[in-house]
Amino acid sequence: MRKKFWFLCLLVMALFLVLAACSDGASDAEGEEDEAGETDDSGNDDEAEVNEDGSITYAVDQAPEGLFIDGFAGSAIDGEINDIIHEDMVTTNESLEYIPNLTEWETEDNQVYTFTLEEGVKWHNGEELTMEDWQFAIEVLAHPDYEGPRYNYVQEIEGAEEYKAGEADSVSGFEIEDDYTAVITFNDAKVNNLENLWTTPMPKAELEDIPVGDMMEAPEVRENPVGLGPFKVTEVVQGEYVTLERFDEYWQGKPKLAELTIRVIDPSLVQGALQNEEIDIMEINPDDVEDLEQLDNVRVEEQEGLGYSYVGFRFGSYDHDNRTAVDDYDKYDSKELRQAMFYAIDREALVDTYLAGKATIVNTPVPSVHWIAADESELTQYDYDPDKAEELLEEAGYVDVNDDGYREDPNGDEFVVNFSHYAGSAAFEGRSQALMQAWEDVGLKTELATGQLIEFNTYNEMKDNDDENIEVFFGAWIVGTDPDPSGLWHSTAEWNYGRWLNEESDELLDEGLSEASFDEDHRADVYVEWQKLFNEELPGLPLWENLDLYGINNSLEGVTIDAVGVRDYHEWYVTE
Repeated sequence: MRKKFWFLCLLVMALFLVLAACSDGASDAEGEEDEAGETDDSGNDDEAEVNEDGSITYAVDQAPEGLFIDGFAGSAIDGEINDIIHEDMVTTNESLEYIPNLTEWETEDNQVYTFTLEEGVKWHNGEELTMEDWQFAIEVLAHPDYEGPRYNYVQEIEGAEEYKAGEADSVSGFEIEDDYTAVITFNDAKVNNLENLWTTPMPKAELEDIPVGDMMEAPEVRENPVGLGPFKVTEVVQGEYVTLERFDEYWQGKPKLAELTIRVIDPSLVQGALQNEEIDIMEINPDDVEDLEQLDNVRVEEQEGLGYSYVGFRFGSYDHDNRTAVDDYDKYDSKELRQAMFYAIDREALVDTYLAGKATIVNTPVPSVHWIAADESELTQYDYDPDKAEELLEEAGYVDVNDDGYREDPNGDEFVVNFSHYAGSAAFEGRSQALMQAWEDVGLKTELATGQLIEFNTYNEMKDNDDENIEVFFGAWIVGTDPDPSGLWHSTAEWNYGRWLNEESDELLDEGLSEASFDEDHRADVYVEWQKLFNEELPGLPLWENLDLYGINNSLEGVTIDAVGVRDYHEWYVTE
């Protein structure tokens, strides 16, 4: 299971994000969602039907950043590709519970863990996986010269901070006992130490001679990455496609497809490409569903996932040296302003118009599939109410003092909402204009930052770098399987793109990871209190939970889909 924030596609960039930063039918370390559980589309499992020379095209609608070693990637698109190339030490089941994959573990105190590795697992270069590869990955992410977005997944290991500061030669909390056994010691006993541990090894033999500061641009990361997954890279054409071939020595058995190509496709061409069998599987946009359901050779799958869309606000900047948000931008400090902007949005109309009804209105940034999600009955429902929006604006001092039709700020100065949105499908333009019009309708002058929708990867870089154009922004996170929201909303989180700094929020998030929160009831109560605080303060406006939607060629079978996404690529096959 990839660490998807993220959070981040990613991003992740979510994730949201992805890693890096998604969309409502595809990508960003930010992203989408329907019903928790596992969908098995294997159909007839008769081995005689499997075409052992079969190949498929997996389409994406945004170009990847091109970082094909986990630990460097931040976008959800790179994360999707890396899921096929790489393998994690642990994974999750359909209930989002952590289970062994390449390793088993035991712990008595949630601080010291002993991991035992599956023997005989091979890298694509023929080398055997050992604990040194995992240790290598941990120390790359903790290295002083590491420039990727994943340090937070190793920072809780004992000695990681000293190693990052250049005060130690290794991460002392990762001790190798032999090739197949390692002991990891964390700084503190936390309920989610395992969930927040980096569990994707890196091929030490391929990367150890490359300075860490140069790795992100190295061919071993961008052109010919070596992984453990069911398919290995044969060709990368940046911005166009990645071709993968079957890895016969994959540890879970020989994959059933001979070749898999990931191809970047314009969202407007999806229907024709699926109909003409130019592509075989793709996460689709809601406005594609009705037409695709009319095709005889295509099936549409819906799945409740781990994504939500939101509007964020800028409150400051990020101090990368001290790893914390800095409260140095006050334009959107008024809680009443943010609440008014929420009441001004007709979310039902947006979902019906731009998402074909394929989303659920929410008022919390915790996906409903997580067991800590607050019941909507406990939260303020910011239903469309422009009169309430105008009332709040008046009370907060946002009034039209010069009769030009637009409200000035409480000091009587011009006030303009600068809104930004990433480029993608045709629906994004309409959606962004609808949001802007909603605020204009209650007297808030609103302009599109940079004058146009922003290319996806550029948009993520702008958020990372606190670009002055990013003030009010659209985002969509695909979050991780750990329910803890800290990675996106704690003041220390890099993917807290609004740079929200709130002492009560940090205290609650920290309490959710404390020793007291080993009691699940206590932990759930703490996170519900945090969601109530978020719902009142609105550092972001949760818009809706997105359905994960896939268009799949009927000749492709064996595909498993659950809340995490598509998986079990080695079981995919095409029929004769």
